[in-house]
Amino acid sequence: MKALQHLKKINHHKKLVMEGCFKVGLYKQGFLHDLSKYMPSEFLVGCKYYQGDRSPNNAEREATGRSLAWLHHKGRNKHHYEYWIDYSTNAKEGMVGQKMPVKYVVEMFMDRVAASKNYRGDQYTDSDPLEYYEKGAARLGDMIHPDTAALLHHLLKMLAEKGEERTFEYIRRKVLGK
Repeated sequence: MKALQHLKKINHHKKLVMEGCFKVGLYKQGFLHDLSKYMPSEFLVGCKYYQGDRSPNNAEREATGRSLAWLHHKGRNKHHYEYWIDYSTNAKEGMVGQKMPVKYVVEMFMDRVAASKNYRGDQYTDSDPLEYYEKGAARLGDMIHPDTAALLHHLLKMLAEKGEERTFEYIRRKVLGK
């Protein structure tokens, strides 16, 4: 039963991201978003730790001390800022977030909106993705590039203040220039 519920949850999430990406002109990214979630190393873990109201990766991390599914996922999906962490050219800085291409920042935004909708259900509001981001943003430090963080925060804030239709139009015309 958990396998079917998990499959429905990831299919719904993928559908929401695809719809958002299509609205702003990112068709290829909409189609390809999160395909790694169907691979056994992610899907089977998701089934085992499925709860329905949060990511199974968090439950795996709590149970084992790490999430192998997440490590697999972030290494294959360019819309996660963690994919872009590398050693700085300045040896004193250690590992830092690299600037993400704008199209992946937009996909990350769509991913966060879809995750909020997927987990919040009928209680979802356009301010939910911003609130979730701001709760965790203080811990990101150098792990996300300042330009990437600024664009993501700007889009999440716009969504909270002006709604989805105006934000998606802004992304399509101004951010992506389509």
